[in-house]
Amino acid sequence: MAPTTGTAAEQIIESLGGPSNITSLTHCATRLRFELKDGSIVDSKVVEAVPGVLGAVPQSGDRYQVVIGGGVQTVYNEIMNLPTMGKGGAASTGGSSDADVKAAARAKARGKVAWLDAFFEYLSDSFRPLLGVLLGASLIIAFAAVLDALGVVDFRAADKSASWVFVDALWRSVFYFLPIMVAYNASKKLNVDPWVGATVMGALMTPEFMSLSDVARFPNTVCTVNETLGTSSCVARIFGLPLQLQAYGGQVFVPLMMVAVLALVYKFWKRVFPENIQMVFVPFLSMVVMIPLTAFLIGPLGVWMGTGLGAGLAWLNSSAPIVFAILIPLLYPFLVPLGLHWPLNALMLINIQTLGYDFIQGPMGAWNFACFGATAGVLFLSMRDRDVTMRQTATGALIAGLLGGISEPSLYGIHLRFKRIYPRMLVGCLVGGVITGVFGGVKTSAFAFTSLLTIPVFSPIALYSISIAAAFATAMILVVISDFRTPDERAAFLAERDQSEADHALAAATTDKGHAVQAVAHVAAPVAAATAFAASAPIAIGSPMTGRAIALAEVNDKVFASKVLGDGVGVVPTDGHVVSPVTGVLLAVPKSGHAFGIKTDDGVEVLVHVGIDTVRLKGEHFTVAVQKGQHVTAGDLLVKVNLDGIREAGFDTTTVVVITNTKALGSVAPVTGVDVRPGDTIINVTH
Repeated sequence: MAPTTGTAAEQIIESLGGPSNITSLTHCATRLRFELKDGSIVDSKVVEAVPGVLGAVPQSGDRYQVVIGGGVQTVYNEIMNLPTMGKGGAASTGGSSDADVKAAARAKARGKVAWLDAFFEYLSDSFRPLLGVLLGASLIIAFAAVLDALGVVDFRAADKSASWVFVDALWRSVFYFLPIMVAYNASKKLNVDPWVGATVMGALMTPEFMSLSDVARFPNTVCTVNETLGTSSCVARIFGLPLQLQAYGGQVFVPLMMVAVLALVYKFWKRVFPENIQMVFVPFLSMVVMIPLTAFLIGPLGVWMGTGLGAGLAWLNSSAPIVFAILIPLLYPFLVPLGLHWPLNALMLINIQTLGYDFIQGPMGAWNFACFGATAGVLFLSMRDRDVTMRQTATGALIAGLLGGISEPSLYGIHLRFKRIYPRMLVGCLVGGVITGVFGGVKTSAFAFTSLLTIPVFSPIALYSISIAAAFATAMILVVISDFRTPDERAAFLAERDQSEADHALAAATTDKGHAVQAVAHVAAPVAAATAFAASAPIAIGSPMTGRAIALAEVNDKVFASKVLGDGVGVVPTDGHVVSPVTGVLLAVPKSGHAFGIKTDDGVEVLVHVGIDTVRLKGEHFTVAVQKGQHVTAGDLLVKVNLDGIREAGFDTTTVVVITNTKALGSVAPVTGVDVRPGDTIINVTH
């Protein structure tokens, strides 16, 4: 018996042995195509008893097909959305998911050193949840930069009105409190109470802590000025100990270092105290230890490290600007998939805080727009080749990139899946980087995601615009010229597309009243809706070809042989002229010319399918003589077929004639085991 609880999708999976027995799942226009670990454990009768399943077709090599009909896409989506399909490593869609691609990329580049893996995961997961607010802040900055460029308001003026100071607060909140946000995420990553991490970092950003630099109030505080850098530093005396005071707003290295130590302290206290009192003492003692330790040691050390790294990159940028401008966009395509770009993003924030500007984001823009250009090339090709899935993926990724500056949808959704894209994208990175470096570099005084909307943030705008446009165009043109797929991949896609279009052409055929014909052949699936008929004389269905009439059970296609798509006859042909077996209207004539759906004036729906799997020939060896919607008379030529050519291509020429609305009729009686000529009766139908 079939499972009696759950949705049809759940019952199908259960009847196939559960998610753990499924290696992969794809679908065509009518069938779910499974790869199973063990096909022998599946009972086809159980599968066929599931509501909505028209038939089950076991195949060799643990492959298994479940015939659904026109609603296969819906059932497929329901199966893929089942929570259980995320377990057991089963539910492959025929291509890796974003997470799978990302994990594979990391596994290739890393994986030999476990602690290094953990370190970069720690960095990535501490920043990734903040992408939304960082993007929001960068767009507010871009808006402010546009107003500044138009002369509406001077956002750099010290005497701005209260209204525009309030606008500053909209985006400064993100960057000022960034250390607290990073501490929260980093704590979650290390299984520490995130509010403890946020509290430790927040203690160093309170008005009370900041007031310690007030020498008028605290005479023991000593401040010195660095004439070279134009900066000042203060040291306060706390219980007799020197405390280096820092402005921690915008810092990211400090919370990352602090939480790493906090994890050790927090877990130590959890081992010390019984579980029933941990809620009181573990956070309390963690704060007592970590706030002073961060204020006296970790904080100053983190600021020093960040400043040192920024100074080193600043030296490279000033000493060899061309090298720097080329190096950054060429590195980013490899850093981003591995999560290694976060330290550079952190340095951008430090540069803005210490120098007042950043010099990394400008060259980085060449990488981002080369990435988006490659995606645009993929979008162009997918539209040309009518690749619906890739067109949707590329459209979403391109919008996220051009408007948000987010490269991950392009990388994980497209670029890491097709190895031909990266070399072409790197050429775009190189072109954009060379232009930026040769003409003196690009700077910005604000942290901003490199998108179309944030172009006004960069200076000089003209140079930045030219460099990103060149990077975008170069990558796009190279992808369009050479394709993102190998010749074999493209050929495989085109064959699959042609089959799918043939399926949909037949599935879209409708009755005179507009009801969908829902029964199709092996690769082109219409299964008819039931129709009520008045009693009438028997109707003879003629043979479409000269040959030998055989039972459907002898046809080398399990779907036809199982009669899931209707009862009928197979004809082993000796002549390639295929004529209409009935008088009626052609409801479906796919471009491949391999199948014809005809509805008689009496309401009998006939499918003539020439050969087995011949849709893959894409019309080769077929010369179609009719078109969809045409009224034909029994004996009219439908198509001329080169039988020898089909056989040489490795396909079975057996032609199938099935009555797709068999269940709506009184009887369908095949006439088999005889030699036939065009027009000879091979099926008798009664209403």
